[in-house]
Amino acid sequence: MPKMKTNSGAKKRFALTGTGKIKRKHAFKSHILTKKTKKQKRNLTHTGLIASVDVNTVKKLLCMK
Repeated sequence: MPKMKTNSGAKKRFALTGTGKIKRKHAFKSHILTKKTKKQKRNLTHTGLIASVDVNTVKKLLCMK
C-alpha cells in the first residue's frame, strides 16, 4: 500500500500547537483593506483555532489520522 500524501493546501494553511490543537489564520486580511476598519483588521491579524467539527477533516488532510 502506498504512503498517504499530505494535502499541499492544508499544510500551508494549518499548524499544530504544542498541545495538539490546530491553528488557522483568519480570512479577509489580504486585499481590499481600505474599507475595513482598524479594529476589524487588527482582530483579523490574530490566529484562531479550527472548529471542533472540522478537526477530523483537517487531521485527515494532514495525514494525522
